[in-house]
Amino acid sequence: MQTTRRFPLMRRFLFPYSGEDSLSLRQSARVMLAWAVLLPLIMSLLVIPIAFLMDSSWRGILAMFAFAFFSGMGIFGILGLLIILVNNQSARIRRAWKTRQGQQ
Repeated sequence: MQTTRRFPLMRRFLFPYSGEDSLSLRQSARVMLAWAVLLPLIMSLLVIPIAFLMDSSWRGILAMFAFAFFSGMGIFGILGLLIILVNNQSARIRRAWKTRQGQQ
């Protein structure tokens, strides 16, 4: 009987894979959505209380929220893509290394 490994909560959201295998297109999309939407949304929601403390208008609050969300989406989206590329490359290297070890 094979047991599945339970990752910590944030790891389950951001990268719930072992890294042993390359990610499929669906798995890659899940990682990209988590990194490009979840993290910027949290970051943007944290901007709202700061904007209230600065006594900004609703237009200013909305502008700060949008700026934080879209800039975070770009930054974390690129990081998510980098994580996917590095994971898939390391999985291919690991697979090739295991294949070479089995041939010797």
